[in-house]
Amino acid sequence: MSYEAEISRANPSCFLFVIDQSGSMQDVMDPTNVQQLNEPVSVDGRTYTQTASGDTKAKGLSDAINHWLFELVLKCTKSEGPRDYYHVGVIGYGAQVGPAFSGSLAGKELVPISEIANSPARMEDRTKKMSDGAGGLVDQGVRFPIWFDPVSANGTPMCKALSNAYSLLSQWVPQHMSSFPPTVIHITDGESTDGDPTSVAESIKNLTTNDGNVLLFNLHFSSIQAKKISFPDNETGLPDQYAQMLFRISSILPDHIRERAKKDYPVSEGSRGFAFNADIVELIKFVEIGTHASNMR
Repeated sequence: MSYEAEISRANPSCFLFVIDQSGSMQDVMDPTNVQQLNEPVSVDGRTYTQTASGDTKAKGLSDAINHWLFELVLKCTKSEGPRDYYHVGVIGYGAQVGPAFSGSLAGKELVPISEIANSPARMEDRTKKMSDGAGGLVDQGVRFPIWFDPVSANGTPMCKALSNAYSLLSQWVPQHMSSFPPTVIHITDGESTDGDPTSVAESIKNLTTNDGNVLLFNLHFSSIQAKKISFPDNETGLPDQYAQMLFRISSILPDHIRERAKKDYPVSEGSRGFAFNADIVELIKFVEIGTHASNMR
């Protein structure tokens, strides 16, 4: 199907993150990536200041999500303020399964982007690498909005989390049949502890607007240096049954996302929205590519 519907205030689209918050997300990111983590990363012309060395996967992930939320607010803001081109939700799963926004948005499932813009939980003082005009970089203080905090505890109830996502989207989709279909980005660092999520993942992908099926992308987030596989078109090189399952339940990339991915990756018509053993830089690129809009007015 087309994936060509115009995204507007009358016909918004939807982004839903499903985030692993299990105990293993407390692991510290690979110390051999210190330079990489301390250097700014440019994605689609925007610069991201990376998480500091020694931070946990949960902290790195929360920084990436907060950066993305801030960039989406900017993308949707016109002279009169933020336009509600998108509804956005974050489902966390670990000790609990449910909405994972912080502050005044806590407990809310899908939130218009204007409400996100107006409701950060708090502002934090951060440093950002900036050009010094002479080919070098200097630290500059910035105020950084926080909507999503790092959490890590207990097991990995992936099936329950994806069931939660299905329930939420099965209500949203019938109310927005003319809209570009929702995109679900599932980020995990471990194996499901409550069964095989294949069936519920297929149910999510079978939800459809007039413009196409819901897109489900999966990213395996690693704290170690290992072979990274992004947007594959087959299971070759995936090390185990679990990684192969995540590949199989991932959606094939629509044309506009595949064209965007070609800037950084060797993709084909069969490439899926899946990444294995991603580090923080790959995570940021994956989210940017997976949420690339085709036609926003």
